[in-house]
Amino acid sequence: MENKLKLEIVTPYGLVFSDDVDEVTAAGSEGEFGVLPGHAPFLTTLKRGMLTYKKGNEVRYFFVNSGFAEVGPDKVIILADSAERSEDIDVERAKAAMKRAEERLKKAEEIDFARAESSLERATARIQIAEKRTAR
Repeated sequence: MENKLKLEIVTPYGLVFSDDVDEVTAAGSEGEFGVLPGHAPFLTTLKRGMLTYKKGNEVRYFFVNSGFAEVGPDKVIILADSAERSEDIDVERAKAAMKRAEERLKKAEEIDFARAESSLERATARIQIAEKRTAR
């Protein structure tokens, strides 16, 4: 596995992805970070957003709904609340969720603002990541 990273993405429902990759980029709570083989070990929280990995000439995208990343010199473990491959995202469902969240936010005094804002952020990120699959 020389010059490769083992990337594992795990949710409470089990292992979502495991493969040897060349590079990983994710949305950490302190900003986006990239990992190449031989990286210094660290642990960080993840915010809701995109995780990208490269394997050869191929670039793939995941939506990660917050969690943790453990980085080592030859392994990246993502422990996420949920994770979806860009090609598995139901864009119409995400757009409907986005519309519902926007409507709830218009009634700010009547709703749980933080929950509605979180729903909007999640739906927006899922749509943006789903669109990446067609941009290849």
